[in-house]
Amino acid sequence: MTLEEHVGATLAVGFPGTEPTRELVEALRQTRAQSVVVFERNFASPEQFLRLIKGLDHALGRRLFVMVDHEGGRVIRYRTGVTRFPSSIEVGRGRPDDAEQQGLTEARELLALNTHVNLTPCVDVLQPGCDPVIGDRSYGEDPFRVAAFGVARIRGLQEGGVAACAKHYPGLGAVGRDPHKRLPTIDLDEAAMRRTHLPPFADAVKAGVAMVMSSHVCYPKLGDPAGLPATFSPRLIQGWLREELRFAGLILSDDLEMGALRAFGSLGEAAVRAAEAGHDVLLMCSRMEQWQDACSTLVGAYRSGRLSLQALAASAERVAVAREKFLPKTLPPG
Repeated sequence: MTLEEHVGATLAVGFPGTEPTRELVEALRQTRAQSVVVFERNFASPEQFLRLIKGLDHALGRRLFVMVDHEGGRVIRYRTGVTRFPSSIEVGRGRPDDAEQQGLTEARELLALNTHVNLTPCVDVLQPGCDPVIGDRSYGEDPFRVAAFGVARIRGLQEGGVAACAKHYPGLGAVGRDPHKRLPTIDLDEAAMRRTHLPPFADAVKAGVAMVMSSHVCYPKLGDPAGLPATFSPRLIQGWLREELRFAGLILSDDLEMGALRAFGSLGEAAVRAAEAGHDVLLMCSRMEQWQDACSTLVGAYRSGRLSLQALAASAERVAVAREKFLPKTLPPG
C-alpha cells in the first residue's frame, strides 16, 4: 500500500445527498477513504440507499466500509426497513437478553442495507444532573447494569455479523455540556472514573468489541491537565485503552468536526492530533472539502515525520482485519 492508501484506511467520512455524485466519487477516490459514516440526509428509502452504496462501490472499484449511528430511541438514521427499538434507558429496564436479541435483529437488518458497523452501544454511565446529550442513550446509572446490557448488545450485533462500537470512552455520562457545541470538562478523579465509568468499557473489551470510540471531553485529573480532550490524550488512548485495558481492536475518534474541537485549529490539525494520540480511524462526518484538506494535512504530517509511519501501518492493518471480518464478500440483493 502507498502512504496515501494507508492514510485512506484511517478515514471515515460523511457526505451530503442521496446519490453517488461525480464530486463525491472523486473526493473518495482522491482521499482513498475506506469508510463512510451515513446519516438521515443520505437515506430516502432502502432501495435508494442500496443504489447509493452500490453506485459508490462500483464507481470506486472497491468496497466501502459503511458505518451508522443506529442506537434506537431518538438516534436512528434509517427511516424505513428497520425495527424501531426503544431507547437504551428503556431497554435497560428489562433483561440483558433483550439487548442481545435487539443486536441480532439490528445486524440482520443493517446487513440487508449494506451497513457493516453500528456505532453503538453507548456504555456511558449516567450521573444525576448531566447534560441530556447522553440521557436516554445510556442504559442507566448502575455501571454493572450498563456493562451487562452493553456486552449483550455487542454479542448480538457481532454474532449477527455487524461490528459494534462501545462509546464514548472513557465515559461521557457525567458531562455538563454537549460536546457537539462546546468543549466540556469532567472533573472526576481517577478513583471515581475507575469505580463508575470505566467498568463498562473494560467489560466491552473483554467481550471482544470490535471498536471503541473516544470522547471530546477534558478529564484534567486523568489525562492532560493542560485542557486537552481525551481525543488528543496519548495517556487515555494509547496508555489506558490500548495498553492497560489491552484493547486490540479499532479505536475511533468521535466526529472531529464537532464544536468541542474548534478552539484547537483546523480539521486537519485535529486529525493529526487524534492520530498522534493513538486513534486508528478518524471520523469527519460532514463537509467534503474539509475532509479532503484534512487528508492532505495527514499525508504531510506522515511525510514530515510528525506522525509515525509504523503506527499508521499498524492502524491500517487493524482496519484490514475488521474489514475482513465484517465486510461481506457479496452484496445483498436489491
